[in-house]
Amino acid sequence: MIKILVAGDFCPRDRVQELVENQEFEKIFEDVVKFTSEADYSIVNLEAPVVESVASPIDKCGPNLKCSSKAVKAIKYAGFNMVTLANNHFYDYGDIGVKETLQSCIKENIDYVGGGTNIDEAAKILYKEIKGVKFAFINCCEREFSIATKKNGGSNPINPIKQYYAISEAKNNADKIIVIVHGGHEHYNLPSPRMKELYRFYVDAGADAVINHHQHCYSGYEVYKGKPIFYGLGNFCFDRNTKRNSIWNEGYAVMLSFDDKFEFELLPYIQGNDKPGVEFVQDIAAFEENINKLNNIINNDSLLEENHKKYMNSTSKQYLFPLEPYYNRIAAALYRRGLLPSTLVNKRRYNLLNYMLCESHVERLINALLNYKK
Repeated sequence: MIKILVAGDFCPRDRVQELVENQEFEKIFEDVVKFTSEADYSIVNLEAPVVESVASPIDKCGPNLKCSSKAVKAIKYAGFNMVTLANNHFYDYGDIGVKETLQSCIKENIDYVGGGTNIDEAAKILYKEIKGVKFAFINCCEREFSIATKKNGGSNPINPIKQYYAISEAKNNADKIIVIVHGGHEHYNLPSPRMKELYRFYVDAGADAVINHHQHCYSGYEVYKGKPIFYGLGNFCFDRNTKRNSIWNEGYAVMLSFDDKFEFELLPYIQGNDKPGVEFVQDIAAFEENINKLNNIINNDSLLEENHKKYMNSTSKQYLFPLEPYYNRIAAALYRRGLLPSTLVNKRRYNLLNYMLCESHVERLINALLNYKK
């Protein structure tokens, strides 16, 4: 039997950052080592680039995250063998952050996938032979400010056509294919119907498992055509002093077991509450009850659509705000003649870019405009 452990977002902040810098890794990952030691291969998402040189944050909306190379040492201590780098923060400090992250991983003998110094490197499939079985790992993320191009480094974006060809290539070169995606609506614990359709497509194309993270809360899962799709693992280790005792601190890792019969186990944990580290939950009754509720919605297209619409409508105002100030024909004529100053300041411009590029934000912007009422 081959066991592969997959965990969500690791970003050393607040108390965890202090422990990482002091290299007190056991205070963060004492519980984690028990499970990674049982796995043949373990994976976590590194949600911040390594930056130790002088580097400026890129222009964007939202926070610019970073960590030191000690964060990669912490990952190694915890027993992880690979990091996924396709996420919305990997390019927060430009190409310096990309290069120093990759260098740190290589130095610590940590595999990586989903990120690189250009789009071709970021899109590469990672092949790994484990106990005589060849696995292919594909990692991609929704489009925000981290996406690699021909000229700059960053993350591999969601592109169903390119992922189809990647999965097709992997089928010819590997025995098992695992697709890991970073996407979804933050603080919302269900997938959008778009996500469900896309992740099922990955299975139709040949993926043996699809795993998602990013939302800062955990979601449910389904088994589609015999293959599991996990719609949100939640934060793995992402300490925030403003998020104590909230859904931000609840998550689960997935232990995939490959044998004649394919199985999986959810490993729920709490992180960042009274203690900064990750503590796996012993009494999982409440967790299982919540997972079953989420799964029932995910497996019912009507309920999923209904919940998604409620969520979209509840957040529509924030998506209309950047479209102000009020627009009319006279104001437009005055603006074209240079008689009105531009209100497209950088903060507003980057908000609009984010709304138009990121798949989840596009959904919410369209919904807000379609349902706008004066």
